[in-house]
Amino acid sequence: MPAPTSAPRTLYDKVFDDHVVRSGEGDTLIYIDRHLVHEVTSPQAFEGLRNAGRKVRRPDCTLVTVDHNIPTASRKNFKDVSSFIVEADSRQQVSALEDNVKAFGLTYFGMSDKRQGIVHIIGPEQGFTLPGTTVCCGDSHTSTHGAFGALAFGIGTSEVEHILATQTLPQAKSKNMRINVEGKLAEGVSSKDIVLHAIGIIGTAGGTGCVIEFAGSAIRELSMEARMSICNMSIEGGARAGMIAPDDITFEYLKGRPLSPREGEEWEKAEAYWRTLKSDPGAKYDIEVEIKAEDIIPTLTWGTSPQDTVPINGVVPDPKDFPESRHKDVVRSLEYMGLTPGTPMSEVKIDKAFFGSCTNGRIEDMRSAARVIIGSQKNGGPSKVADGVYAMIVPGSGLVKQQAEAEGLDVIFKKAGFDWREAGCSMCLGMNPDQLKPGERCASTSNRNFEGRQGAGGRTHLMSPAMVAAAALTGKFTDVRTLMGTHLSEDGGLKITAYGDYLEPVVAPAKPAEPTEVTEEGASPVKAAAAASAGLPKFNVLKGICAPMWESNIDTDKIIPKQFLKTIVRTGLGAALFWPLRYDVRTNEPLPDFVLNKEPWKNSSLLVCTGNNFGCGSSREHAPWALNDFGIRCVMAPSFGDIFKTNCFKNGMLPLELPQADLEAIYEDASAGLEIAVDLENQVVVRPNGKPSIPFTVDPFRRHCLLNGLDDIGLTLQHREEIEKFEEKRTTVWPWLDGVGYAKKGKIVAVPLKKKVNKTDW
Repeated sequence: MPAPTSAPRTLYDKVFDDHVVRSGEGDTLIYIDRHLVHEVTSPQAFEGLRNAGRKVRRPDCTLVTVDHNIPTASRKNFKDVSSFIVEADSRQQVSALEDNVKAFGLTYFGMSDKRQGIVHIIGPEQGFTLPGTTVCCGDSHTSTHGAFGALAFGIGTSEVEHILATQTLPQAKSKNMRINVEGKLAEGVSSKDIVLHAIGIIGTAGGTGCVIEFAGSAIRELSMEARMSICNMSIEGGARAGMIAPDDITFEYLKGRPLSPREGEEWEKAEAYWRTLKSDPGAKYDIEVEIKAEDIIPTLTWGTSPQDTVPINGVVPDPKDFPESRHKDVVRSLEYMGLTPGTPMSEVKIDKAFFGSCTNGRIEDMRSAARVIIGSQKNGGPSKVADGVYAMIVPGSGLVKQQAEAEGLDVIFKKAGFDWREAGCSMCLGMNPDQLKPGERCASTSNRNFEGRQGAGGRTHLMSPAMVAAAALTGKFTDVRTLMGTHLSEDGGLKITAYGDYLEPVVAPAKPAEPTEVTEEGASPVKAAAAASAGLPKFNVLKGICAPMWESNIDTDKIIPKQFLKTIVRTGLGAALFWPLRYDVRTNEPLPDFVLNKEPWKNSSLLVCTGNNFGCGSSREHAPWALNDFGIRCVMAPSFGDIFKTNCFKNGMLPLELPQADLEAIYEDASAGLEIAVDLENQVVVRPNGKPSIPFTVDPFRRHCLLNGLDDIGLTLQHREEIEKFEEKRTTVWPWLDGVGYAKKGKIVAVPLKKKVNKTDW
């Protein structure tokens, strides 16, 4: 009798299964292979380690850089952080990170290191990101790394601390979703157009609770850089992560990189495993979306959500064209963007053009923009940035900048009137001085067009690098295919160099100082450390005034914008809660009509929102911190952004999903200023004046932790032996993941082999 075969599995299923440390009560505990850390979401995590007397469990699996709020101005006169960064809050965050790197012995790419760059660019660039790994970072666009067949997702600060302390993370299993793109892309259509087109179809909540696998012949033809752009924006479709199966294009990209497996036996063993990382025939997906590649043309956004997409030959939509449930959102979005329905998109003028971000800050993106400048000139079009437009180009890393300069791309850009900057996140989220002014309109290669994302009152339109370059040259949104004409498919005669020319081995970090262990009489150091970081407030019955809100897709930028992320503590953020809605962006004066500025809702301890997808967007844990600091410990809504929901539980807060009819009833009570109670013990919402209570259910394990004020790290450390056992298996089966490249067995890794890259993505 033949042995039974296992059920067909998806790519996501395989990678998840290979990382299970333990399952059972609560979420599955999975091992995290790669942890990327930056300055914004880590200070409170390192402070938590200090308070609990904990070390970083796996320094060899942790890579640190600065990117979010550092200046992108010239570093010719750079000496140190304290003298270079003018903004006090930004300087404090970067200085704190450098202190933490030294204290915990971590590998760090600082501002004086040419390898410094955006976390999601340096990871793949260094070979730190590998197929079949789990990758986490305190940044929602960690989904980028899924292009390698990795399970990569953003996390909040509490989870950053959890990984630093345990190298594991409790995770609920996501659903499987596949977006299949079949056919051949037309000339001038890029990976950015693919993903904007897909998000326009599924919406910003279409992938909620899912991991999206991008598949199909059009995806398989893409370069790694193009695949990264697609997976980067899977989070904008609501997904937990995006993935693409690794193949020969993946392996060629990784060969010879400093932290990739060494050529020879180690590489052969790794590649053999990587080739198993593809969905089995017959694997089941919970959601499937089919897209024809030939249906995609250059695409951009018109509104304040990545789902607000339109082809370049389209017009500004009319609210009447949307379901009634979206009318108010569309009207508000058009008012904010200053657009009139029916206006051709090709007639909308811009003030600024931004080229960069973790979505499109790689060398292929730079080449794409340079080709547009050259092609436009050959076609008799403009060769310089339009009058009245400021255009900036921000490379995604120091190595991208170095390679672009070696290829002469900087000369092309500067001659055309672009501002050539240093590496960083820059105007993508405007945490540094690179920002839009109120009312300014920007053509942007970044990933989010939320209200105020690139600067308070700024108006952002997302599009591909080629389209941004075209807009910069013409001063308005322009079809790049028309601008370049017959020169559309030419390579522009660009000099293409090999990435291996710019890579160096990674040197082992200094040994960290020994942390002071917390001790209690009769307690082991591990248990004592767990107790030291525990102590979340218990959640039993929460009674009080409930603030009513109706908008859909209330994103984390709207809950608390980026200027308030420059903090190294978790408290004091309540005054900044809902800043873009609560205050006039020009005067900073409170808006009297906003609900939290009015009595009795100034003292709300609950919030009810009848619009779906509350807390979508960024992984910033500052959003629940701000709600908590204001006094709101429970948010009720039809659905939540996945990361926001997790972050609430990590802070002893209850994100409560309820049916629409029940929310409408609670909204009516809240609008009347009546008190409402959420009884978690009995799982009911108690309404005022004897009205019937509303029952609800919460995951039993989450409910148990909230009722008892339990923290995840303390619970995880009770399973230390299982973590150690998994690590032993990991070393045996996947040896290339241990201490990769840093100082393996005390030996510094040699400079990698040179590889020529010929294929470019538009």
